[in-house]
Amino acid sequence: MTNLRFVFLGLLCTGVCYEARTVVQEIAVTNGGPYGSWKSPEYCPPGQFATGYSMKIEVSQFSGDDTAMNSIRLTCSDANGHNINQVTSGQGPFGSWTNLESCPAGKYLVAFVLQVEGPQGSSDDTAANYARFYCRDFVGTQGITEISHSPGQGVWGNYGNYSPTCPVNSAICGLTTKIEGDQGSGDDTTLNDVKFYCCSD
Repeated sequence: MTNLRFVFLGLLCTGVCYEARTVVQEIAVTNGGPYGSWKSPEYCPPGQFATGYSMKIEVSQFSGDDTAMNSIRLTCSDANGHNINQVTSGQGPFGSWTNLESCPAGKYLVAFVLQVEGPQGSSDDTAANYARFYCRDFVGTQGITEISHSPGQGVWGNYGNYSPTCPVNSAICGLTTKIEGDQGSGDDTTLNDVKFYCCSD
């Protein structure tokens, strides 16, 4: 059963905050990494939904400590593709942002899949490595399109199953990330998991 709730962002958000959005579903995957803590959710402005994404990725450090994906960022726009904004939750300090990957015109992000490296024991952990998304029009009449940043996968780990898809008449409007903080001379993983929020308005 869909859990309809109102999110009052002034109470939850530590970055750019907006008035309440109507969240109809939270979508998650089952293969997220075990380390870190969940950061404050952030949301697109009212009337906007996620139309694209980019990832903050650290390239292979070879014999050094690898972290792979450090964060993920949503690009938001209104139904006309105007008033573009970007939102992200917590992020690790390493790496650089990839180019924006966008849905076809008239479609929004509605589901995701995450590539994650499981715990490596005494070896180097990286946790989340890459993400891909499904796009769909808001009312669900045009079908699903998958988008990903080339080459479509990171260096370590495996993709799990896709998350549930946002219900018809909703799309992704916000996110929260699970981030492991700086471990100093220890093994950093940074981004371990992410959840997205589907909004109806």
